[in-house]
Amino acid sequence: MRLRGPGRRGRLRRPEQRQRPQGRQQRQRRHKAQDRCNAARLSVPFQGVDFYDTESLFAEDERAVRDTVRRWVDQAVIPIIGDHYVQGTFPLHLAPKMAELGLFGANLPEEYGCAGLNNVAYGLIMQELERGDSGVRSFASVQGALVMYPIYAFGSEEQKQRWLPRLAGGEAIGCFGLTEPDFGSNPGGMITTARDTADGWVLNGAKMWITNGSTAQVAIIWAKTGTLDDPQSIRGFIVPTDTKGFSAKDQKGKLSLRASDTSELVLQDVKVGRDALLPKSGGVKSPLMCLTQARYGIAWGAVGAAMACFAEAVSYAKTRVMFDRPIGGFQIQQARLADMLTEITKAQLLCVQLGRLKDRGSATPEQVSLAKRNNVDMATEVARETRRLLGANGILAEYQAMRHLANLESVYTYEGTHDIHTLVLGQAITGLDAFR
Repeated sequence: MRLRGPGRRGRLRRPEQRQRPQGRQQRQRRHKAQDRCNAARLSVPFQGVDFYDTESLFAEDERAVRDTVRRWVDQAVIPIIGDHYVQGTFPLHLAPKMAELGLFGANLPEEYGCAGLNNVAYGLIMQELERGDSGVRSFASVQGALVMYPIYAFGSEEQKQRWLPRLAGGEAIGCFGLTEPDFGSNPGGMITTARDTADGWVLNGAKMWITNGSTAQVAIIWAKTGTLDDPQSIRGFIVPTDTKGFSAKDQKGKLSLRASDTSELVLQDVKVGRDALLPKSGGVKSPLMCLTQARYGIAWGAVGAAMACFAEAVSYAKTRVMFDRPIGGFQIQQARLADMLTEITKAQLLCVQLGRLKDRGSATPEQVSLAKRNNVDMATEVARETRRLLGANGILAEYQAMRHLANLESVYTYEGTHDIHTLVLGQAITGLDAFR
C-alpha cells in the first residue's frame, strides 16, 4: 500500500535466585525462554497510547496512513534496529520500502511523485517512524523536510521536475548542509562560500553533523555568495555528491543516533553550473524555513519515542516481580507511569492542534518551536524514567528505553537546541531579541 491523500516480557527471577551459580543447561534454558518472550512481544501489534481519545480527532484517511506505517515499523524496523544501533550502522535496506510507501516528502504535491498528504498525516508518519528509532525518522525527515522541501519552495520548475520524483522514489538520497564546525546555533555566521564565475559557482567550506551525508547522492548546500559578514547573501545550491572536490567522512565514536549516518562534508573548489542555484533562496531565512519544516516532524516524532518507552514501562511494570508482587503495584512506579501518561497526552494534543494550524496555513515558526521544545524534553524524560523503572535491565539493548534516551539527547540538540527555542519563545512573548 502506498500512502496517498484524501510484548510482553517474561517474569524475571528474584535477585536471590539470580545470585545462584548456574550450569550451562540452565543458562541455555533461560536464554531460550527470553528469546520466546522477545519474539512474542514483537509479534503483538503496537496498540498505541491514547488516554484522551485523540483517535477521534483524526480523519479516517489519517488513521489509515498511521496504521500502515505502524504495521511496517512493527514488522521491519523494531526487530532489527537494536542490532544496527549496537553495530553503529544505518539500515539503508529500508529505504526502498519507505519510498514505496510514499514516506519521503509525504506532504508535498502528488504532481512531483509525492503522496500529497496533509500535515497531520505527515506528522503521524514521523511519530511512527521515531517509535521505531530516531535515526529512521531522521533519515525520512532530512529527505523530505530538508532536501525535497527547499527544492520545492526555492527551486525552479525544472529543478523540481528533475529532482523531486527521484527523491520521492528513493532513486536518490539527499542531505542538508547548513551546520558548520564552528557555527551551529548561529547559521548566519557560516564561512562556506560560493563564488560566482563565468562558468557557474565554486563552493568552498565544511559542514558538520550532516545526517545522510555519506549515503547521499545529492546535497543541499548553504553558502554565502557575498561577504562573510553578510548573512543575507546566503543561498542554497543543489550539489551532486560525486562532484569533484566534494567529500564526506563518517562521524565516528557516536554514543547517540548510532543507527544513523552522520558525516562531515568538505567542499574544496567544488564547481557547479548556474542551474545548481536555488533561485528563490535568499538570506538566512531560507534555511530557517527548512528547519521549521523539520522541527514540525520532530515534535511528532518525539511523541512516538515516548509512546514506545511508555508501552515498555507498562508491560515491564506488570510482569516484573519484586517482593512477591509486580512492581506496577508499588506507588512510586504508579506515580512514574501517571506522570509519563500525562505528559504524553499533553504532547499528543499539542501536535494535533499544531497540525491543523499548519494545514490551514496559519502555524507560526514560534508555535513549531514550542512543540519541538516541549515534546523532545517530554520524550527525553519519559525515556529516562522508563530506564529507571526497568532497573539494571534498562541498559540492555533488548529493551528500547536506553536507545531512545541516548537518541533523544541528540534530538534535544539538533534543528535548534532546547535553549535556542527557549529564546525564540522569549522573543515572541516580550518582543525583545535575546540572541545578541
